[in-house]
Amino acid sequence: MENKINITLSTTRKEKPNPETLEFGRVFTDHMFVMDYSVTKGWYDPRIVPYEPISLSPSTMVFHYGQTVFEGLKAYRTKEDEIFLFRPDRNFQRMNQSNDRLCIPHIDEQFALEALKQLVAIEKDWVPNLEGTSLYVRPFIIPTEYYLGVAPSKFYRFMIILSPVGSYYKEGIKPVKIYVEDNYVRAVKGGTGTAKTGANYAASLKAQEKAEKNGYSQVLWLDGVEKKYIEEVGSMNIFFKINGEIVTPALNGSILEGVTRNSIIQLLKHWGLTVHEKRISMEDVYNAYKNGQLEEAFGTGTAAVISPIGEFYYNDVQMVLNNGETGEISKKLYDTLTGIQTGTHEDLFNWVVKVTE
Repeated sequence: MENKINITLSTTRKEKPNPETLEFGRVFTDHMFVMDYSVTKGWYDPRIVPYEPISLSPSTMVFHYGQTVFEGLKAYRTKEDEIFLFRPDRNFQRMNQSNDRLCIPHIDEQFALEALKQLVAIEKDWVPNLEGTSLYVRPFIIPTEYYLGVAPSKFYRFMIILSPVGSYYKEGIKPVKIYVEDNYVRAVKGGTGTAKTGANYAASLKAQEKAEKNGYSQVLWLDGVEKKYIEEVGSMNIFFKINGEIVTPALNGSILEGVTRNSIIQLLKHWGLTVHEKRISMEDVYNAYKNGQLEEAFGTGTAAVISPIGEFYYNDVQMVLNNGETGEISKKLYDTLTGIQTGTHEDLFNWVVKVTE
């Protein structure tokens, strides 16, 4: 693979959006990173070019068979005007895990990180500075072979695009209401649940639509076999505080290994809290709720960071937590993690990667 990244800067620059009115994933920066793959060349022609449409034949495999992977991470601006990335090495490591599952050739993780740092440095003026805002980073790989056959592609394109974003939820850090889904499933062991691939998210849309029609923000996914054990909430991992201890579903072959999940577990253990990674049923959670032992619940993910849960709808019962208010652990985790990401808290775990001085 070529190590030199060719850079072509845009001759016209877009107007920066108002950081106070940013939505999630609607506006994109001036440039993007692109690299191609063929079976004869491997990965080649890495380049940073103006953000623009891409031209593909209608027969390109990406439109037909779903052999895609993607990642999501963020760049943050500190009060000292430095630009930080949060654990980007973990994202590229997970991308290669997804590549394995989807039969896509590995990328060089260190080279991908260097490409990302160069891209973000070029686009540093796009990183917003208001509290709660950031520059969302979307790396993704698509098959580009022209072929209507079910087989791994022989050609791919790896791209990174950037989008300045506000808070993922309009409610902000306020607790959200969750609908427990007992019909549709997100993934099963042996499927693609551990990969970050588009098909998983397409499969979630019907249940999400159902939840929203009933006045709920997200879906709580149960396992795909018994429809009994808790897996994820929306596109996030989930945690519960039950009788003073933290419980989160163990990685089981159908749950995505979240970078934020991993960070949260390390923080909680650092604070001396007991964390159990184990199989937990919705009935277990319901019984803890009835016994007054369900103290908090929250989702974790790159986009929302921490999303406190104020209510579950389960078996026609509205389970209201903490009087619908944000719990103490949820708030402390949110403040600490976002503080590390933006440079206001000490980075004891060496999670932050500096892009600019």
